[in-house]
Amino acid sequence: MSQEIKEQAAFWSIIASASLTIGKLAAGLMSGSLALISEAGHALLDTGATILTYFAIKAADKPADDEHHFGHGKIEAMAALIETSLLMGLAGVVAYEGVQRLLAPAPHIEASPWVFGVLLVSIIVDFTRWRQLSRIAKETRSDALAADALHFSSDLVSSVLVMLGLVATLYGYPQGDAVAALGVSLFIAIAGYELGRRTIDTLTDAAPSGVSQSLHEVLGEIAGVVKIDHIRVRPAGAQTFAEVGIGVARTASLDRVALIKESVIKSATTLFPELIVTVTTYPLALDKETVLERVLLIAAKRRVPVHHVTVQTIGEQLSISLDLEIDARMSLGAAHGIASKLEAALRTEFGDATEVDTHIEPLTVSHLSGADCDEPTRAAMAALLMSQATLIGQIKDIHNVRVRHNEHGLMVNYHCRFDPALDVATVHTAIDRLEQDVRQQRPDIARIVSHTEPLRSPAKSPI
Repeated sequence: MSQEIKEQAAFWSIIASASLTIGKLAAGLMSGSLALISEAGHALLDTGATILTYFAIKAADKPADDEHHFGHGKIEAMAALIETSLLMGLAGVVAYEGVQRLLAPAPHIEASPWVFGVLLVSIIVDFTRWRQLSRIAKETRSDALAADALHFSSDLVSSVLVMLGLVATLYGYPQGDAVAALGVSLFIAIAGYELGRRTIDTLTDAAPSGVSQSLHEVLGEIAGVVKIDHIRVRPAGAQTFAEVGIGVARTASLDRVALIKESVIKSATTLFPELIVTVTTYPLALDKETVLERVLLIAAKRRVPVHHVTVQTIGEQLSISLDLEIDARMSLGAAHGIASKLEAALRTEFGDATEVDTHIEPLTVSHLSGADCDEPTRAAMAALLMSQATLIGQIKDIHNVRVRHNEHGLMVNYHCRFDPALDVATVHTAIDRLEQDVRQQRPDIARIVSHTEPLRSPAKSPI
C-alpha cells in the first residue's frame, strides 16, 4: 500500500510541476522578469526531477535478486543525487544572470496583476505539495519523495522572493528583480546542498543519527547478551539494515543461543520497525564457568560423549579424570587417537601441566533386537532386586521391573525410590552397589538400568 501512495504522490508532483512551469514561463516572458524566468527554469528542472522520481520509486520497489542482495532501495538515492546536480547547476546559472543584470542598465519589467496571480497560485501549490510530500516521505522513508518535497519548499521561498522583487520594481527599484534572482539562486543552492548531503550519506552508508546508540542501550539489557561486539546500521531506501554482533556464553546450548538472537531481533524491530536485523553470535568464556562446565563444553565440541568427570587439585596441579564413550566396534588404536586429541584439547584449555586421564568405555551404537523374557524370569529378577535392596537399606519401592534378552544377554530396567533429602552422590553409590550385588548372582545380565525417584509414600507399589 505504501508503494502505491508513493507512486501517486510522485505522479501528482509531475502534474503540479509541469503546470507551474508553463505558468511561470508565460508570466516571465510577458513581464520580462529575470527572477520569474529563472523560476520557470527552476520549475522545468523540477518537472524533470519529479519524472525521474516517479520512475526511481517504481524501480526501487523491486525485490532483492542475485545481483542486488539488499534490494534496489538506493535507486531512490541515485535519483536524488541527480536532482542535486540539476539544482546546483541551475543555481549557478541564475546567480550568473543576476550579477550580469545588476551590472547592466536596469531593464523594463512589466509587473502586471496576471504575473502576481501566477506567483500566488504557485505559492499555494508549492506549499500544499511540500506539506503532503514531506508527510509521505517521512511515513515511507523515501529519499526521492524527500527530494521532491525539498524542491517544492525551495520553489515556495523562491516564488516569495520573486514577488518581493516585482513589488520593489513597482515602487521604483528596478534592480530589485535582479536581487530577487540572486536570492532565488541562493535558496536553490541551499536546497541542493541539503539534498546532496543527505543523499551522499545514504549512498555512503552513513548510520542514521542515534539509531546505533539506542540499539546499544536496549540490546545490552537482554538476558544472555554478555557483550555487544558491534552494531552497524545503514539505510537503503525505505529500509534500514542493522548488523549486530553479540557475545554469548560459550556454554550456552544452541537452543538458548537461538532464543537470545530472537530476543535481539524482536527488541530492535520494536524500537525501530523499519529495521532488517542480522545477528551474529560469538562464544565467550565467562569467569563464572566451572572446570566441569569447561570440560563438558570441550568434549561436546569434539562430539565425544563423556561422563563421570572427576576434578581434583593436587597441590598446585589440576587433575582431570573422565570416562570416554567410544564406539565398541572401533579398534583400540583409533579409540586411543580420539582420547589423545581430547586430552590435548583439555591441556590447551587448562595448561600443559594439567594431568588428564581418560578411561575408554565401549558404546554400543547398533540397534539391537530384543524380546521380553517370560513372567517367571521377570518375577525372579524383581525378587532378587528387592532382596538385595533390603540388605542395602536405602533403596525403597522396587517397581516397574522389565527384563529383556538380546544377543548380548539380559537387559534389566527398573524403577526405585529414595528419601528425597539424600544427595545424588549417595543415591548413585547405593545403585552401583545394588547392580554389583545382582550381577554377582546373575552373570548373564548384560546391563542394568535404574530410574530413581523421590519417595512419596512408605507404601510399596505392586511389582
